[in-house]
Amino acid sequence: MPSLQNIRRKIASVKNTQKITKAMKMVAAAKFKRAQDRIQAARPYAQQVARVLNDLAARSDPQDHPLFLRRALKTVELLIVTSDRGLCGAYNANLLRQAMEVIRQHEAQGVKIRLSLVGKKGREFLQRRGYPPQHNWTGILDRLTYPQALEIAREITGRFLGGESDSVELIYTEFRSALQQRITISRLIPVQKDLEKNASENEEAVGRKDVLFEPSKEEVLAKLLPHYVEVQIFRALLESAASELGARMTAMESATRNAGEMIGKLTLTYNKTRQAVITKELMDIVGGAEALK
Repeated sequence: MPSLQNIRRKIASVKNTQKITKAMKMVAAAKFKRAQDRIQAARPYAQQVARVLNDLAARSDPQDHPLFLRRALKTVELLIVTSDRGLCGAYNANLLRQAMEVIRQHEAQGVKIRLSLVGKKGREFLQRRGYPPQHNWTGILDRLTYPQALEIAREITGRFLGGESDSVELIYTEFRSALQQRITISRLIPVQKDLEKNASENEEAVGRKDVLFEPSKEEVLAKLLPHYVEVQIFRALLESAASELGARMTAMESATRNAGEMIGKLTLTYNKTRQAVITKELMDIVGGAEALK
């Protein structure tokens, strides 16, 4: 039978944990609304940039810009976005499990992998499995700004244009709601038009008369393509930040509820144990009185 003192210590410990999880849930909820508003505001612009690029790509030749060029896959760079902190449920675990599948698929085809990571959790996970990252950005999701996405985009684009990588794939978590996030894997570079989704639009665009570009088509592509990469990375970071906060809020709410249930069970055990101790003492008293008779 556990002692009353041990049970009291466990109850106090669980109560302290419950206070922490409740506070973390409140902090995540306070940040979540702002992150949700930012991603909802950014999505229409990112989608419109993609539409404009698709329309322009339908009128362009792959040779018009280096970011259109498709090369034989020898080296693939993976940009994986994870969180800096844990306590957000299976958010990081699910994402990194998918990332490992992508890595194994490429390695099975003899493709070399280059890793660029956002967040500490991805770095810790992949380093333990023998995949040290070449580049790692940490501490940016809490105070995310566009210049941070611009820096990442320039580094990744520079390595592709320099021939260090033949393709860049983006792995992140797309925000749906506080309870639902979807892991997304997409090819970022080389840029290509969405043939399946916009096939009819592209065919119609190709069939139109030539469009007059001001300035020239080459100058438009030179500005639009790098900007497209920057916007897609910025959107992925915003999606990941909102997804992380939603997952943490849900996980901490569940942990707080479980702590409350555990406190109830421990309190019941404490009361039963205390009652048993009192009953035993009464029986000892009664037995002693009977012995004196």
